[in-house]
Amino acid sequence: MENSHLIGLSRQMSLQRELEVVANNVANLNTTGFKADGALFEEYIMPTARANQFRGNDQQLSYVRDRATWLDFSNGPTRQTGNSLDIALDGDAFLVVQTPRGERYTRNGAFQLNAQGQLVTASGDTVMGEGGPIQFQPNDKGISISATGTISVKEGDQIEDSVRGKLRLVNFPRRQQLQKDGTGLFAVPNNQQPQPVVEGSARVMQGTLEQSNVSPILEMARMIEVSRSYTQVANMLQQQSDQRRSSIEKLADIAA
Repeated sequence: MENSHLIGLSRQMSLQRELEVVANNVANLNTTGFKADGALFEEYIMPTARANQFRGNDQQLSYVRDRATWLDFSNGPTRQTGNSLDIALDGDAFLVVQTPRGERYTRNGAFQLNAQGQLVTASGDTVMGEGGPIQFQPNDKGISISATGTISVKEGDQIEDSVRGKLRLVNFPRRQQLQKDGTGLFAVPNNQQPQPVVEGSARVMQGTLEQSNVSPILEMARMIEVSRSYTQVANMLQQQSDQRRSSIEKLADIAA
């Protein structure tokens, strides 16, 4: 295969990868707490052109290489729900949940109570407090969650508030190393441990949910731009193939 075709193919492969990232962002426009992905590419310089490697020519070729994806951890817009078990985080923090695969971290605060009276996520994962799972009693009412994450209730006919726990809030010094693990969940590599959130650096908002931070206008514009670029590269490669075929046909018509 000619060098020009190899370069064009590398560009098409990178555009396809970017289109996959954009499509995933668009698909999660309405996913609570979703964090958008971005594609990261780099130039790869091949020291010698393949077609000329036996001619002593040091011509360099520039390819596109898919390096990684990065996470946009900017806060998404918030939406008032009025549900006492819905929370949003204002600041750099994550909630901790216990899953069958181990601890995971999320910004999705759409919680509910399971049959055992424990605070869980919509998928049934246990929400962790600083002292473990948060357990409610059958006669609890008037659930209140403070800005620091302390959960208190009115127990039966009692006038005084009863504390049921405090949400465990954590952060990570190298958040770009977090890995998405299911809808709205993040896992961490073994070389990084969650750090307790410094008091005052994050705030819990009750009756509110953080929406996806995906910008629909920007993502649609990116999708159109990527699609057009892919088509342009395909047309260029097709033109080169047509020129090569035409040249061969003309050479074949020349009388020996």
